[in-house]
Amino acid sequence: MEKRSADSLIHARWVIPVSGNERYLDHHSVAVKGGNIIDILPTDQARERYEAEKHASLDNHALIPGLINTHTHAAMSLFRGLADDLPLMSWLNEHIWPAEQHWVGEQFITDGTRLAIAEMIRGGTTCFNDMYFFPNIAADVARQEGIRATIGIIVFDFPSAWGDGPDDYINKGLALHDKYRNDELISTAFAPHAPYTTSDAALERVRTLANELDIQIHMHVHESRDEIVGSLEQYDVRPLERLNRLGMAGPQLMAVHMTQLTDEEIQLCAESGVHVIHCAESNLKLASGFTPVEKLREAGINIALGTDGAASNNDLDMFGEMRTASLIAKAIGGSAQALPALETLRAATLNGARALGIDRKTGSIERGKAADLVAVDLDHMATTPVYDPVSQLVYSAGRDQVTDVWVNGRQLLREGSHTSLDIAAVRHQAGYWQARIAAAN
Repeated sequence: MEKRSADSLIHARWVIPVSGNERYLDHHSVAVKGGNIIDILPTDQARERYEAEKHASLDNHALIPGLINTHTHAAMSLFRGLADDLPLMSWLNEHIWPAEQHWVGEQFITDGTRLAIAEMIRGGTTCFNDMYFFPNIAADVARQEGIRATIGIIVFDFPSAWGDGPDDYINKGLALHDKYRNDELISTAFAPHAPYTTSDAALERVRTLANELDIQIHMHVHESRDEIVGSLEQYDVRPLERLNRLGMAGPQLMAVHMTQLTDEEIQLCAESGVHVIHCAESNLKLASGFTPVEKLREAGINIALGTDGAASNNDLDMFGEMRTASLIAKAIGGSAQALPALETLRAATLNGARALGIDRKTGSIERGKAADLVAVDLDHMATTPVYDPVSQLVYSAGRDQVTDVWVNGRQLLREGSHTSLDIAAVRHQAGYWQARIAAAN
C-alpha cells in the first residue's frame, strides 16, 4: 500500500482529544500536514500508513490540545510582584494605574508581551486572549513569535498613552481588526475594561460594532463586591443587568471573574449564552470572591479558564490554574464530583476556544483542526504511577513537565527549549525594566 504524506507524525503514549467519547487514546499518533491535523490513529498503523518528514516519539507523554489562556494582560508581566497583598481597588487605584500612566508605552508593551509569551509557551499555552494598552504592538509580537492570540480592542472612558478616549480607542482598534481580519493566528475582540470604567454610550457603540463585525466582547464583570455597590449607586442596577439592558448579555460576551452572582443572574447567563471566564487564582489573591462554578456548570453555561495578568496572579501557569479551579469548585460546591478532571481540561482548552469563537479551528485534537498541540512528560516522580493520565494532568502535573509545543503545526518548544525565542534577550529586557521601575519606587 502506498504511503500517504505528512509533514510530521507525533507518536504519544496517550492522546487526549478532549472532544468526543474517548477519555484518552492509548499509543496513538497524530499526523500533521499544512499546519492541520489530518489523522489520529494507533501508532503502529500510523507508521505503516504515513511517510513523514519529521517524527516525534513521546513514549511517556500525554499529547493534549494546546492550553488556551482566556484572560490575560500580557505586558503586565513586567509588573509581576510590584504591589502584592492588597485589595483590588487599592491595588488598581494606588499602584497599578499610576504605574501604567508612568511606564506604559510601545517598548514596555513589546518587552512585556514577549516575556509573557515566553512564559506561556514554556507552560503549554498555545493561545491567549489579551486585554491591554497598545493592542497593535501585542498583536505584532504574538504574530512574530508564532503563538495564537485574540487581541482585545481596549475601551475606557478616560485617556491613556494609547488613546484619548472611547472613540479614539475604538477607531484604532478597528484599524487593528482590519489588519488581522484574515490572519491564521491573530483575531480580535472588543475589550471594554469593565462596566465601572465604560459609559453607556461607549458600550452601545461596542455592541453595535461587535454585531456588525461578528466578534466577541471581552470584559471584567462582577469582579468584586465594590463593583456591585458602585453600580447600584450610579445606575440603580447591578452591572450584569445594566449590560443586559444595553443588549450586551449574549453569546458574544466573555464575562471575566463573575464572583458576585445571584441565582437570577446565573439564569440570565444561561438563557442568553454568556461565557464565563474563571480566574480562580487571581480571584483568591485579590480576595475578590468565589465564582460559583458548579452552579454555572449545572445551568449549562460555558466556563473557560484564564490566569489574569502576572501582576495579580502572579504567573501565567494554566496547569496551576486548572488544579486550583477544580479544587475550589469542589469545596464551594460541596461535592468531590464538582468540576472533574476532564471537564477542567476542557475548560482550559475547548471551552476557551468556544468562548473566543474559534472552536472550529482549535481547542481539541480532531481531524481538520489546527495542530495546536502540547506534550507533557508524565514520567516524573510527581506523576508516577499513571492510572489515569487526565487526572494526573489536572491534579499532579506541573508546567515544568511540558516538553514540546506546536502552534499551527510549527514547533515552538522542543524538549523544553524554545525554538525561536531569544530567551537571553527576553530576560535582559525584563531586567532593564525591573531596574527602572524599582528605582522609581
